[in-house]
Amino acid sequence: MAVELLLLGDVRARVDGRPVDLGHARQQCVLVALLVDANRVVPADRLLDRVWGDQRPQRARNALSGYVSRLRALLGRNGDVTITRRSDGYLLTVDPDAVDLHRFHRLLARARSTTRGGDTGDEAYPGGAENPAVLLERALTLWRDEPFGTLDTAWLAGIRTALAAERLAAVLDLVDLALAGGRQAELLGELAARAAEHPFDERIAGQLMTALYRCGRQADALRHYQDVRSRLAEELGMDPAAALQRLYHRILTNDPALEVTAAPGPERVPAEPATAATATPPSAPRQLPAPPSAFSGREYELTELDALLEPAPETAGTAVVSGSAGVGKSALAVYWAHRTAERFPDGQLYVNLRGFDPDGVVVDPAEAVRGFLDAFGVPAQRVPVGVAAQTALYRSLVAGRRVLVVLDNARDAAQVRPLLPGAPGCATVVTSRNQLGGLVAIDGARAVTLDLFTVAEARRFLARRLGADRVVDQPAAVDELVTRCARLPLALAVVAARAAAHRDFRLADLAAELRTAGGSLDPFDGGEPAADVRAVFSWSYRALSPNAARLFRLVGLHPGPDLGTPAVAAMAGLPPTAVRRPLTELARAHLLTERSPGRYVLHDLLRAYAAEQAAVEEAAPDRRAAANRLLDHYLHTAYAADRLLYPHRDPIVLVEPVPGAGPAPPGDRAEAMTWLGGEHQVLHALVDWAARTGFDRHTWELAWSLTSFFNLRGYWHDQVAVQRTALDAARRIGDEAAQAHVHRNLGRAHTQLGQLDQARAQLALASELFVAVGDRANQAQTRVNIARILEQQGRDMEALHHDQRSLDLYRDAGHLTGQARALNNIACMLTRLGDHDQARDLCRQALRLNEEIGNRHGAATNWQSLGYLEYAAGAYRDATTACRRALDLFGDVGDRAGEAETLTCLGEALQARGAVRAAHETWQRALTLLDEMGHPDADRVRRYLFDQRQPAVQHARPWVR
Repeated sequence: MAVELLLLGDVRARVDGRPVDLGHARQQCVLVALLVDANRVVPADRLLDRVWGDQRPQRARNALSGYVSRLRALLGRNGDVTITRRSDGYLLTVDPDAVDLHRFHRLLARARSTTRGGDTGDEAYPGGAENPAVLLERALTLWRDEPFGTLDTAWLAGIRTALAAERLAAVLDLVDLALAGGRQAELLGELAARAAEHPFDERIAGQLMTALYRCGRQADALRHYQDVRSRLAEELGMDPAAALQRLYHRILTNDPALEVTAAPGPERVPAEPATAATATPPSAPRQLPAPPSAFSGREYELTELDALLEPAPETAGTAVVSGSAGVGKSALAVYWAHRTAERFPDGQLYVNLRGFDPDGVVVDPAEAVRGFLDAFGVPAQRVPVGVAAQTALYRSLVAGRRVLVVLDNARDAAQVRPLLPGAPGCATVVTSRNQLGGLVAIDGARAVTLDLFTVAEARRFLARRLGADRVVDQPAAVDELVTRCARLPLALAVVAARAAAHRDFRLADLAAELRTAGGSLDPFDGGEPAADVRAVFSWSYRALSPNAARLFRLVGLHPGPDLGTPAVAAMAGLPPTAVRRPLTELARAHLLTERSPGRYVLHDLLRAYAAEQAAVEEAAPDRRAAANRLLDHYLHTAYAADRLLYPHRDPIVLVEPVPGAGPAPPGDRAEAMTWLGGEHQVLHALVDWAARTGFDRHTWELAWSLTSFFNLRGYWHDQVAVQRTALDAARRIGDEAAQAHVHRNLGRAHTQLGQLDQARAQLALASELFVAVGDRANQAQTRVNIARILEQQGRDMEALHHDQRSLDLYRDAGHLTGQARALNNIACMLTRLGDHDQARDLCRQALRLNEEIGNRHGAATNWQSLGYLEYAAGAYRDATTACRRALDLFGDVGDRAGEAETLTCLGEALQARGAVRAAHETWQRALTLLDEMGHPDADRVRRYLFDQRQPAVQHARPWVR
């Protein structure tokens, strides 16, 4: 084939037999995110989540578009791969057999479709049927290593885990065929090792028991069963499944059916014997409720449910649709059931198990089973006594038939298990507010987690309810309605019902109603409990344990988009180990969503409900104490992280944290960058929240602690926003030193954004205040910042004067880091003025000083300045060498802005040497970084790429701390 796309190992591509360089890891993640759903539209929001998770850059959509464009150019040359933009996402079109992942799935499906009644020989089956063993082996040989290689995102981790489970299932299918072919002796060692690796897997246990028995080791087979039974009881509190128990009894009684027959095939557990109740063919019940009106969206989840329709020779398929209250679980299940009803001609069963009804009366499984027997027309006199016997009769009735079972609103796995069909051909869809992880882990159910609508799905939902014209005519109002409803289907339905009942109401007026409600849930009352968002949430809340309920209330106070376990522990005043169990309870109840291990999120309406409960059930002093602990936790952790990012930065002095705050200082620089990368949106929100709630000291100190990270990552718009909030707080408490720091941080951010007049005004205020408080080192630093503005304005001699004055101030203060900084800046200004020799000498002095004090970031800046200097002097090879040294150091310290600026300079040097292609590639790398940061230099680099002209020497130098 002309194109090969390989995911089962490190990510690779070949076009016409030649390997294709797929670029860096983020670009490969984009490709994987599209290939997993090849030939299906992937919504843009979902694609962004898959690639960046909770760490989206400011211009993620621009970056995504760039990655897609480059992938299109790399893979679309011969037309075998196309990537097209659709209204709500991207579509990658390719032959599925060109993708090893999809080829693996297709081979598995073909193998399983031929397994029933098949042979296990090495040749094709009689009549041209394919040999399933050969197909399985071909599928397994596609695996080169762990899927996706070293790529690592939360979404990829989940896909990788699911694929590992699929691979294991394929291996076990192959073992079944080998056992059926009488190869038990050669399998013993492999099975024993696999059983040790998967001690709770009953299928593996059954295979090992069968092999031991057929090798004449009946006692060992029985002993292994007892070991498995004890382990399940002690560690999981459960008994082996019925199939393994039956196998045990057959081994115990030397059942001849366990021997390999003359016409071997994979072993299957014989069906239960027929009873009197099954003598007459049962009726075909049709119990589904009416389908939901105006159903829309949920294409991905519908596809997940469609997997239940795939051939499954061994078991009945089960899917658990879980999600928070009001997210549309029942609507999805019933819609899908109606859509596929014709695939289940022998009946469709439905029961509302009332797991979360307000009256607290949960349907007993025995009652539900009896209802199913009634639906099949079993006469009362033929219904056996006892739940176990009735369940066995129910399963006998559906055995060998195609029946769909919908178990709506389940409380837990124990309520569901007696209602699951036991034979192939049937399918069950369970809906629950709880995750029902036991059904997934133990019973092999497929987990389908229903999240909030995407923005596009929410718009389509409103269009279906209100009419497309009304939605298209008022796009801004629709967007606000979607946001105010938190994309929750129930909330959108309530608002849509109000809009539909009042056709003369403008959608903008309805949006204004929600806006003026100030986050209250009052507008989301649909007139009855099932359509009242507050009431629906309360049914889940009332089912919580006291500890989980308290955590839920406290989480409602947290202002950030998400939060981690340590932050929850700080709010509660407990160690992290004490909150893990109640957090798990909240996640299983879908009152929180665990987006990544130990990282939780809840949508705005759930947050509003939690805050309402906190206002009622938590005393005001307790709420303020929780807020103080939370802010101290984040402040002291962020401050410690900042010290690791830039240990040579002049510190500020913090007040000791209150008891219970539990700061968690990172262990090293890499950990600090990771923590800040995961928390910076939360920290930004906390700055605003601290200011609103009267914690002014925390406000400006948090903003100060974010400065290094924001500058390293290029988040200058965020920097301006938090510093403005911090300035108001510093003024309220009358702290002149704090105000000076904030003014300087604002000045630096405005400089990076090209807003030079605003920057100069802020730095002038900072300079006055630092003089007033007698801080000479920060006076010097402020002069450095002013010099950079003058440099950009072409006022080189004035800039040089400020740099020289800053050197004097740093020397007076004995500030070695500042002296190195000032020497570097003077060298750069001399370069601009043409004095290359003196500039080179000063720059090397600065480099030696930074190396002596261990300032790697400063050394990176010195190497970049040397690259700039040598380029200006016409020594292009030396410029290239210096820039590459700078790139290595900037990469080590995580300074993306420094990397981008150095790449720009390196591209200039390469172009001057005639390496046009290398220069183009280098500028492309720089442009990707600059676009992600929203840096004003992006347009300049874009011109280089389009014009391919020799750029002038007057490129912008980096901001220097």
